[in-house]
Amino acid sequence: MTEYRNFLLFTVTSLNVIYSCTGISWLGLTVNGSSVGWNQTHHCKLLDGLVPDQMQLCKRNLELMHSIVHAAKLTKSACKSTFSDMRWNCSSILNAPHFTPDLAKGTREAAYVFSLAAAVVSHSIARSCASGELPSCSCAQAPSEQAAPDFRWGGCGDNVRYGLQMGSAFSDAPMRNRRSGPQAFRLMQLHNNAVGRQALMDSLEMKCKCHGVSGSCSVKTCWKGLQDINSISADLKSKYLSAIKVIPRQIGTRRQLVPREMEVRPVGENELVYLVSSSDYCSLNAKQGSFGTIDRQCNKTGIGSDSCGLMCCGRGYNAYTEVVVERCQCKYHWCCYVSCKTCHRTVERHVCK
Repeated sequence: MTEYRNFLLFTVTSLNVIYSCTGISWLGLTVNGSSVGWNQTHHCKLLDGLVPDQMQLCKRNLELMHSIVHAAKLTKSACKSTFSDMRWNCSSILNAPHFTPDLAKGTREAAYVFSLAAAVVSHSIARSCASGELPSCSCAQAPSEQAAPDFRWGGCGDNVRYGLQMGSAFSDAPMRNRRSGPQAFRLMQLHNNAVGRQALMDSLEMKCKCHGVSGSCSVKTCWKGLQDINSISADLKSKYLSAIKVIPRQIGTRRQLVPREMEVRPVGENELVYLVSSSDYCSLNAKQGSFGTIDRQCNKTGIGSDSCGLMCCGRGYNAYTEVVVERCQCKYHWCCYVSCKTCHRTVERHVCK
């Protein structure tokens, strides 16, 4: 077990990044970005992960950087949470700004992470506008459609327009630089960034608050707000599962991506695309960025992707018991505290061989 963990550490620290800039190196801002004051332009030079165009945006819009650092944290946590039940569980994203081949190449996994990061950075900026954290923006304008008789437009909607404007400028900047990799790779990720932002726009929904005597809803104020990141991440996961493998092709005067297997129809605007087939992530494979599933927890009775049959790739699993300590038999006492007992419960866990 110790040898396995040490080899994983060696794999993470020694693998070369396939491309000099994968476009998501800014996710490494979580390493020490929170400790930076972001009130002087030289702060933009203190951190790894920003390409020149992002550096310029940072210097011109220092107030945005807290939102962008927050977006990097949210992207990592959402990715790991969304894929916790899959063989590829997004653990390699924690190594940003350095990436293993699962994210450094044009894989299905890279397509998902690019789209998620693009959506989250715009989401974070839009929310920061609405919360009053940014002096350069405020609440979204009231929707143009007529309010229904049972409500009125009000409140403070997430400023999606400003979020998309600044978020796209930041997240697309690396892929507009020829040094960021082959043209096909850059086209792929610009497309996936746009898919992520479309998922963000699709998550915009009407939210309302009631006003009235004794909790009645005689007056209802509504605004447009974004769904939480986990909902958007789940939507992008479904697109990941149906992503299309593409190849670059010259069409007229432009280089475009077309489906490898279905070259008749164009790629849809809401479809994630990838260039390189992924590992099955069953076994340790440094060249493909696979950490394998040895010692991963699995669901013995499940039938989904976290089932022991799928997670363990047919190798079988080991069972062990664990004593869980938790609060139980809680009672509310007037007034005003809650008392609980401490209970011990034995649970059975299963991990892949």
